[in-house]
Amino acid sequence: MRHRKSGRKLNRNSSHRQAMFRNMAGSLIRYELIKTTLPKAKELRRVVEPMINLAKVDSVAHRRLIFSRIRNNELVAKLFNELSPRLSQRAGGYTRILKCGFRTGDKAPMAYIEFIDRLKYQVKNQ
Repeated sequence: MRHRKSGRKLNRNSSHRQAMFRNMAGSLIRYELIKTTLPKAKELRRVVEPMINLAKVDSVAHRRLIFSRIRNNELVAKLFNELSPRLSQRAGGYTRILKCGFRTGDKAPMAYIEFIDRLKYQVKNQ
């Protein structure tokens, strides 16, 4: 029985799952919007939102913790310098999942995952 076991396995072993979410989290931080399957998007939300909570308080320890999770100094800098100031007023719920139909090959449900203030931020700059 799988009582009290949280998270999705997604037909992958633990190292593959960890590497996949590390890459997806990096892509989401870099592009602020990615398209993926709905279960992966729901699980990615559980990976990214705690990182943003850590990034709200800029310290060396928090930078090292986030670096250990995404392994890219450029993305760590973007998270601390750009994303966390924009999201600092929110207490949580930093990402939005938008369903976008089904994949053509296998009819897997697809979704966009993005940061909440992405559109407002881009319109203000233009």
